Amino acid sequence: QVQLVESGGGLVQAGGSLSLSCAVSGRTFSGQAMGWFRQAPGKEREFVGGINWSNGNTYVPISVEGRFTIAADNAANTGYLHMDNLRPTDTAVYYCASTNRWGPGIDGTSWYDYWGRGTQVTVSS
Repeated sequence: QVQLVESGGGLVQAGGSLSLSCAVSGRTFSGQAMGWFRQAPGKEREFVGGINWSNGNTYVPISVEGRFTIAADNAANTGYLHMDNLRPTDTAVYYCASTNRWGPGIDGTSWYDYWGRGTQVTVSS
């Protein structure tokens, strides 16, 4: 059973930076990619980036491009989401998720098999 645990959330001022980690256990070679999502109260879960474990390719949507960076340490089975120039609108619960596929559906929640419980990020103005 694959388990994902996010850490690193917290309170930060607008314009600040924050890095989240996602530790993965139980992952096998078939664990192909990790995605990061966020969900603000009353809103749908939104994709903010993904990384292919095998080759390091990343995909970040335009909505956060230039501010959010995705990385992974394969040996440590840990993924990272680094966020710069944070805005109050970035306030949300941030989730990591794992899938054994990399493809055009990477930005959809249904693409993923396993999810972490989330970590709260709050950006104050």
